[in-house]
Amino acid sequence: MRSWERVLPVLGALCERGQAAGHGWTLDTEFLLLHQQQAGALAGQGLVELAGREDRAELSVLEGRPVRWAARLTPHGHDTLTYGLLRPRPEPRAPESGAGRPVELIPSQMAALRVFIHSAGRLRIPPADGLAEQVRTASCDHGIKRWRLHLTPEQIASVAYGFWLHRMTGSAAEANRFSREYGATYNPFPAEQDGLPTGAGAAAMGSIGPAAPSLQGG
Repeated sequence: MRSWERVLPVLGALCERGQAAGHGWTLDTEFLLLHQQQAGALAGQGLVELAGREDRAELSVLEGRPVRWAARLTPHGHDTLTYGLLRPRPEPRAPESGAGRPVELIPSQMAALRVFIHSAGRLRIPPADGLAEQVRTASCDHGIKRWRLHLTPEQIASVAYGFWLHRMTGSAAEANRFSREYGATYNPFPAEQDGLPTGAGAAAMGSIGPAAPSLQGG
């Protein structure tokens, strides 16, 4: 489980119970010992404030009983909870039938692909439909340092074109790795038909309008 998956529920419970109490504090009777320990750890990160002696004394008067422990969110904790609940976190899930082929990219490939996506408005051959959304919602397995996407054949071809651009302006490693692992290699000069170049090669040479990139088996 990721760290934020442990932090947010604790912050959320402190926020909800503190608001319900009216005074902002979550009391010992409302939190299990384990959750109190978790809140204590978050206090060390500046996300939670633990009640001191004077605060506990005031709460004891309000409650009519001894309050031995209480905690509430700090402003940092409140903002962390707010941001965490709004932050997009796509959940890894098995692709639906026909949803695309699973593809894993190393960090340098993902960085190159993001440059390709961000350049879309300036390119004569833009990224394939849906590729930008795949990049935006890609999940990262930090254990093996791989970004996971599910791409259609058209999107895979488009990625190969992006890596070809990256090769032409710097590093060939990303394109070479993609070719080895997925058999996708962009070719700017596909086979000619009737004496005229076709496909993305023609588009790249400007003889016809933009077209989808073509692939050769790698």
